[in-house]
Amino acid sequence: MAIPNYTYLKLKMLGPCRVITISTSFQRTYECEVECREHTMAIVTSKELVAIREEVAEEAPDPKRTAGSFEPIEGAKEVLIDPSGSKGKVVRIGITLSSK
Repeated sequence: MAIPNYTYLKLKMLGPCRVITISTSFQRTYECEVECREHTMAIVTSKELVAIREEVAEEAPDPKRTAGSFEPIEGAKEVLIDPSGSKGKVVRIGITLSSK
């Protein structure tokens, strides 16, 4: 069990006979902080890169798959976009759900 005190740059821990206190300088503290940050960023970046590669591989389009047509699907319902408007623009909404 160690207790860091960043205000005084001291680390205190219970020793066999008494409390052990470790001191440092501002320069050394800064160097450790920079080193820790760089190490953390390297780990995070490598994990993110692996996750991005997996995600891209899953979402990559299949070049052998044929593109669908723009024909209306069976079971589509036409709904007026603005029922109070006079333009009569409609949108087609599928009324059946896929198994997905």
